[in-house]
Amino acid sequence: MASGKLGMTAEHRKAVVRNIVTSLLRAEKIETTEARAKVLVKEAEKMITLGKRGDLHARRQALAFLNDEDVVTKLFTQLAEKYKDRQGGYTRIIKKGFRRGDAASMVIVELV
Repeated sequence: MASGKLGMTAEHRKAVVRNIVTSLLRAEKIETTEARAKVLVKEAEKMITLGKRGDLHARRQALAFLNDEDVVTKLFTQLAEKYKDRQGGYTRIIKKGFRRGDAASMVIVELV
């Protein structure tokens, strides 16, 4: 898993990253903090690369990481087809501003 402690225990961080990657692949666009986005992008790129590989082992690796079988199906059909000619760089981070409550830097992460 990607580095960046995010102020959490290892178990909590792993769960948060898995959930946020699943959400990104489902919705293709999410809003989160900049620190989480940097960790998210690294893992999301790995999942899309697995989808492009398309073999059974890659599907099982994706199922072990992602929380939703429907998202894995989407990853291996729609997203793999969409990015088959692209050599990485599947995500984009757009800075949005600061969150009102704690002034955390907010970004929008989307699939290109």
